[in-house]
Amino acid sequence: MGFETVDDRAIFFSVDDFGEAVTYTPQGGDAAVINVIFDTEFVEVNAGGSVGFAQNQAVILCRTSDVSAAAEGDAFTISGADYTARVIQDDGTGTTTIILERD
Repeated sequence: MGFETVDDRAIFFSVDDFGEAVTYTPQGGDAAVINVIFDTEFVEVNAGGSVGFAQNQAVILCRTSDVSAAAEGDAFTISGADYTARVIQDDGTGTTTIILERD
């Protein structure tokens, strides 16, 4: 059994299955439409007090080949809402998780 290819991973991100088409614009670059898996999750935020609070955090999972030069500050438009990349986590297996901040 071989390793998955870039094309194999494209199936996982298909808009017919789990994926969603979004616009990705690197800083100083041209916009491109890529497929990602978009999710929002609640994370606890410590504001320095004795009680934390939960906040909704937008996260996308995408093929590393689609965002190989991604950097903090790059822009994403998802379902008409604008987001800025804050953390890029390349897992070394061909997928990258990007934590977003809504503009």
